[in-house]
Amino acid sequence: MRAAEALHAELGAPGQPAAAVRAAADGAELVQILDGLNPDQEIRAAALLYPLAAAGQLPADQLAARCGAETRRLVRELVKLGSFGLPPRWAPGKPLPPSQAETLRRMLLAIVADVRLVTVRLAEQLRRLRAAKSAGDAARERIATETRIIFSPLANRLGIWHLKWELEDLAFRALEPSVYHGIAASLRERRSQREKRISEVIHYLTGELEKAGIKASIKGRPKHIYSIWRKMQRKEVGLESIFDVSAVRVLVDTIADCYAVLGIVHSHWAYLPGEFDDYIANPKGNDYRSLHTAVIGPGEQPLEVQIRTLEMDAHAELGVAAHWRYKEGGGAANPAFERKINWLRQLLEPTDEDPERDFIERISEEIFEDRVYAFTPDGDVVDLPAGATPLDFAYHVHTDVGHHCRGAKVNGRMVQLNYVLKNGEMVEIITAQSAHPSRDWLIPQRGYLSSPRSRNKVRAWFRRQDQELNRKQGRAALEKELQHLGVSPDLQRLADELRQSGADQLYLAIGLGDITLGAVAHAVDRIQPAPPDEPALTESRRQPARSAASDGIVVSGVGDLMTHLARCCRPVPPEDIAGYLTLGRGVSIHRQDCSNFLRLREKSPERIMAVDWGTAGEGGFSAEITVDAYDRRGLLRDISAVLADERIDIIASNTRTDRSRNVATVDLTVGIRGMDQLSRLLHRIGTLSNVFSVRRRG
Repeated sequence: MRAAEALHAELGAPGQPAAAVRAAADGAELVQILDGLNPDQEIRAAALLYPLAAAGQLPADQLAARCGAETRRLVRELVKLGSFGLPPRWAPGKPLPPSQAETLRRMLLAIVADVRLVTVRLAEQLRRLRAAKSAGDAARERIATETRIIFSPLANRLGIWHLKWELEDLAFRALEPSVYHGIAASLRERRSQREKRISEVIHYLTGELEKAGIKASIKGRPKHIYSIWRKMQRKEVGLESIFDVSAVRVLVDTIADCYAVLGIVHSHWAYLPGEFDDYIANPKGNDYRSLHTAVIGPGEQPLEVQIRTLEMDAHAELGVAAHWRYKEGGGAANPAFERKINWLRQLLEPTDEDPERDFIERISEEIFEDRVYAFTPDGDVVDLPAGATPLDFAYHVHTDVGHHCRGAKVNGRMVQLNYVLKNGEMVEIITAQSAHPSRDWLIPQRGYLSSPRSRNKVRAWFRRQDQELNRKQGRAALEKELQHLGVSPDLQRLADELRQSGADQLYLAIGLGDITLGAVAHAVDRIQPAPPDEPALTESRRQPARSAASDGIVVSGVGDLMTHLARCCRPVPPEDIAGYLTLGRGVSIHRQDCSNFLRLREKSPERIMAVDWGTAGEGGFSAEITVDAYDRRGLLRDISAVLADERIDIIASNTRTDRSRNVATVDLTVGIRGMDQLSRLLHRIGTLSNVFSVRRRG
């Protein structure tokens, strides 16, 4: 370190080139930022010299003669990492050019190989962001944008909040100055009152903890404007409703003391419901641990209290930088840190799933988007995409565990396989040799699998089964779906629409899982009605005038005719329809395969009229469905919630209960935009508790 300091002083001394003096000053500021992370001497020396090398002001021969091999290696790697940043003309939504993606790859490799290098790069980004205050608008916005998109999420993933908070605040100030200064001004206006209140809290709480024999250190927690703004946006409230504007942090020696302090806090001040988080029992994905609670403190003002051990506080502030000894070889590595390193190594492994996919897209999904971290019963962490289910968890553990999954427990209680996992939950998979995948798992509307990788594993399992069995099961699934929808499309036309050679190939594709039932519903919606047969009964109908009835159904004939939909079959677009001329009620519209219509056509063929949907087939239509379920409290509420979630209007409803069988039947008339929405609605209602049948009537 002394050699590096001497070289730095010589190159940055007065009289040296201006570029060298500026680079030396940058190196001194970088080391000052880095000192907050307690770096070792080698990385500190490399950080001091790195700006000089990046500016071309550090001759290679001087570096080789004055510094050791490790310092030289670190300086070279830092120069490589320092080149990473967004291109000048880059804008959100544009893919990075290959050279930038490759630099990001080197950056991630550096995380795996030597986490110290990336910590220095984060500190360097903070130094650049500070300096950008006096830069031009374009340069300042570019540095702030790359900070928000890349560097502050990376600091968060690695748990280095000592840098994360300032990175976020400075980027926020550069990108949205008016909002930033508005919140800052509001905080300044209340600063004296807030400081007085925090001082009273610290004094009072210190005395209470001394009485309880708990050794603790209490301090006011610094306020981070960006996190306050994010919480305001997330909760859609004003600054006055944010509870952690005033906050204290209590540091103790043991975990037992953490919970003891929590009890004392809650015994003296009323806590705010829904504002307590136990990150000790359920750590965050980056291994952050602490107790968070919000109470009504002195002056009836909200107050946030964070409680953690000294070790937890060091990790919370420094993240992976708290584990420098991992590189120094002093003792065993921290298990959580080692899991993070292994996870990053897996991320960098080549994949053949989609070789054309842009590398930056995969990195954005895997690192910078929200993840769910669940635990096995043995305490191992399983990293899953947001929205993952116990079934995704099972397939992540092992393919055979997923194939033989029969049920799941989350935090000790049984849950459905489409339950959406939350951070910190412990998942236990129940398996049986007789269990095997269900085709329902491949239906997106059922929500069993959120991961494409898991769905591919299920499809692969079905492909290995006997093709004839797949064909039979596919046919049964298709017939059940069409029965659900209450439609009878021409199977050849449906197969053509789904690019299959015929009905048998369609059954097989559904059985294999290559075509989902959701895709079938979309295809049914796209098929247009076949032109109806026009009976050659009279001369006037050979060149018919087309008349639009008041309800939008087009009738082939002479003049305007009143029409109504037949109750026996209740046709909906785009089903094939035909008209029957009644006595006094105009034209009754039937499905062409309706049994009543076929009987009427045979009895009175002269009354048959050619019709099509016209404007009635555009937009939405009403559908009547029946739900059968074992009666329970909240059944109608749950059905209504599904309808509200799908934004479907209820036109009419009727409920009746058979007390002898304890069976409730709910008849609904709803407004539907298409067959795909109807299919999704029927599937979602079918997954509700106690529901054993749901179908479209007619």
